[in-house]
Amino acid sequence: MRIVLLGAPGSGKGTQAKLLIEKYKIPQISTGDLLRAEVAAGSELGKRAKAAMDAGSLVTDDVVLGMIQNRLAKPDAKSGFILDGFPRNIPQAQALDAMLARLGQPLQLALLVDVDKDVLMKRITGRRTCSKAECGAIYNIYFSPPKVQNKCDKCGASLSHRSDDNEATVGKRLEVYESQTSPLVAYYKAQGKLRTVKGEGPMPVIFKNMCDIIETQIRPLAAVMGRIDAVAAARERAAAKAKAKEAAAARAAAKAAKAKAAAASKPKTKLATPAKKPAKPVKAAKKPAKPAKKAVKAKPKAKPKAKKAK
Repeated sequence: MRIVLLGAPGSGKGTQAKLLIEKYKIPQISTGDLLRAEVAAGSELGKRAKAAMDAGSLVTDDVVLGMIQNRLAKPDAKSGFILDGFPRNIPQAQALDAMLARLGQPLQLALLVDVDKDVLMKRITGRRTCSKAECGAIYNIYFSPPKVQNKCDKCGASLSHRSDDNEATVGKRLEVYESQTSPLVAYYKAQGKLRTVKGEGPMPVIFKNMCDIIETQIRPLAAVMGRIDAVAAARERAAAKAKAKEAAAARAAAKAAKAKAAAASKPKTKLATPAKKPAKPVKAAKKPAKPAKKAVKAKPKAKPKAKKAK
């Protein structure tokens, strides 16, 4: 399954993505994680990304797409992936579609986690985190407050609040989402790939609703896509076979033409006519055999004459 998750900051799509990868055993591809990993590895893409960030510029789309392509080439992404944080606008979505089409791995589902703006504001501004890095417990003063104010329930350490989790900053972030990322909803809806899940309420309920959508939409689609891929693969094999046959015929024709040209270029020599053998003398015709003599009948012997009595 190949999914892109959509949702505003604070919608909880990152949390749901972690649950999905655990259930379906496919990787979550977060562009933020990819950027950090490539920069740490010192790869060519990482160097280009670092240069852009050091200059205070945005990392270009071709760099991000290159990182995504490299990530999709790994074995664990063979069965699918969940994209989180990319694309953020229509041009990025179009570039992503083109790249995935070349790889033969088009998106199957765009899943929108929909949350009201007021709820988003409370989720972000009310977020509190345990100050101990080894603990890292997260609370929300509106929805899941600690038992003791500003104290971690697990380790007792104080809770911290990010300076940019204030209403002014969060409001601007949501405005950027509405202006840039929100049009993606219409983009994927036009493709027939958009499905929406309400991102409010107990987390297990939200997760179940997401899984129901995936099972309903992707499983049948995956079967159809599998058949389409099989037919396409068969056609490619047949085309390759026909092409190989044509190439073999062309090589044979070229070889024959070359041989004919070589033969034509050789000087013609008259072959000596072999001497005729002398004619055998004609034998004289045999004389016809003499006819056999007719047999002469023997004359009957004369009877002896009787002696006269004296």
